[in-house]
Amino acid sequence: MSGEVVNFKKSKYKLLKSALSPELTRFCYHYFLNKRKVARFLFNTRWVSPFTTEWGRWDDKQVPNTYCHYGDVVMETLLTKLKPKMEKETGYKLNETYAFARIYKKGDILERHKDRYSCEVSTTLHLGGDPWPIYLEPSGKEGRAGIKINLNPGDMLLYAGPEVEHWRERFEGETYCQVFLHYNNAQLPTAEANKYDRRPLLGLPDWFRGFKG
Repeated sequence: MSGEVVNFKKSKYKLLKSALSPELTRFCYHYFLNKRKVARFLFNTRWVSPFTTEWGRWDDKQVPNTYCHYGDVVMETLLTKLKPKMEKETGYKLNETYAFARIYKKGDILERHKDRYSCEVSTTLHLGGDPWPIYLEPSGKEGRAGIKINLNPGDMLLYAGPEVEHWRERFEGETYCQVFLHYNNAQLPTAEANKYDRRPLLGLPDWFRGFKG
């Protein structure tokens, strides 16, 4: 156990196979596919405003025209459920910040990037769909070829988001569903003010960030 903890702190990433049960993985996968279908119907029939984000969105700048959702209640329940596992595997006491789920489609690319502070300790959890590797460069040096990692449904890749470059090349499959789960090191002085990504509660939309009520 101690070796595993040191491994994450030194390498800045760690692969966990079968971190989520097959039953819960399938539930989350089909739930989110169905939510996308419902969201498309509501937007197309104008039962909800095209400017609302409570049902997800297709206008995310990182991967345009692809369905995603910040702060989905089910995914943020998963964020809390998996926190003890994340703490055990990283050796950090953690605060939840936010969950961000996305359903990629053929032709999508996730450009090389590092993340903001709220993604200090992160995992990408594969929920279902066609195979699609993720690449990361744990040295923190930009432009290197990186490490290729394949995830099966239920597998999680833990990584230090602001330190480790990560990306995906052009997707040649049809569907790839995953969720990012993000945390902060609770022992740092800045963590408490950033809890829940500065929202009053988990499950709230991103426009509640910084809300004073």
